[in-house]
Amino acid sequence: MDALAPALSVRDVTKTFHTPEGGQIHALDSVSIDIADGSFMVLLGPSGCGKTTLLRCIAGLESPDSGRIDLRGQRIDDMPVWRRRVNTVFQSYALFPHMTVAQNIAFGLQMDKVPGAIIKRKVGESLDMVHLSGLGSRKPSQLSGGQQQRVALARALAKEPEVLLLDEPLSALDLKLRRGMQSELKRLQRETSITFVLVTHDQDEAMAMGDQVAVFNAGQIVQVGEPREVYLRPCSRFVADFIGEANVLTGALDTYGLVIASVGFVPRDRLIADTEADLGQVHVAVRPENVSLQIDPVGSATITDVSYVGGDMRVEAIAAAAGTAANAAVNIVSRVPSQGVKPPRIGDRVSVSFAEGSLTVVAD
Repeated sequence: MDALAPALSVRDVTKTFHTPEGGQIHALDSVSIDIADGSFMVLLGPSGCGKTTLLRCIAGLESPDSGRIDLRGQRIDDMPVWRRRVNTVFQSYALFPHMTVAQNIAFGLQMDKVPGAIIKRKVGESLDMVHLSGLGSRKPSQLSGGQQQRVALARALAKEPEVLLLDEPLSALDLKLRRGMQSELKRLQRETSITFVLVTHDQDEAMAMGDQVAVFNAGQIVQVGEPREVYLRPCSRFVADFIGEANVLTGALDTYGLVIASVGFVPRDRLIADTEADLGQVHVAVRPENVSLQIDPVGSATITDVSYVGGDMRVEAIAAAAGTAANAAVNIVSRVPSQGVKPPRIGDRVSVSFAEGSLTVVAD
């Protein structure tokens, strides 16, 4: 088999659900994606976008209406759940409360009729892997939420799946614990080289964890790429708005640059170097950290809000050049360091500029 073949290949998968009222919900609309072997893929999108439905189709918990899913070149969408070489970690952990930690981890291996000596070894190795050695005799109720999540991971990893599916496994944890578990998941993926597929609606989580991020909207994948690429080069207004915070502006593009109403002329070098777009009206996205608001008595924008966000200040302004219609006003958000600079004040007049290579043309 080709060494470059993906671990998972999804082709034209469609799934429709019927509502009690007789309507239809198109959860997946001809979705296709390749997931590289040994990678950490994140499926990201708002609630109801189809990401969890795709995960369940891969796991065998849902059956696609059409399309196919291959695991290392073998078709699995028509295969029973227990024959698929994948395991799933659920949001609710799904631990057996009457069993000990060790018994929970051993359960799947026992169902596969693995010899007892091998089960004992694998349980010990799995506990070591998730840093829970010595807690095998405890019941789930005697563990913290983070420890329960580790047990669920150990149980899934003990069976040495070719793909580990994670359905929003960290959503029930508090922020500090969630960040710690994000690091743990990345460590486990690196150490095991198992292909991880994580579903989340948390943009920060997706950016922090994924080798690749697939952004879903309305049953379709709208962009796939490395986190940095998806963040800095969103392909559409939806992706720009959903991934972090973005200014999406409308302007007239010519060979020399971009003219944005109420903001002014933006030189061509402010756009990403290889930007290709038809001349004329375009939408561009730029991240707040690449927007500069300089105090300027004759500037076209006015500061409307300043708030402290950790080490940054989030500054909002409205740009409305003299003589333009009120509906031509443009809202601008900038993020600047909260130390080492004079903080702007509400009512200050400012000029707006953008970092070189920071604007990207996006679809509407």
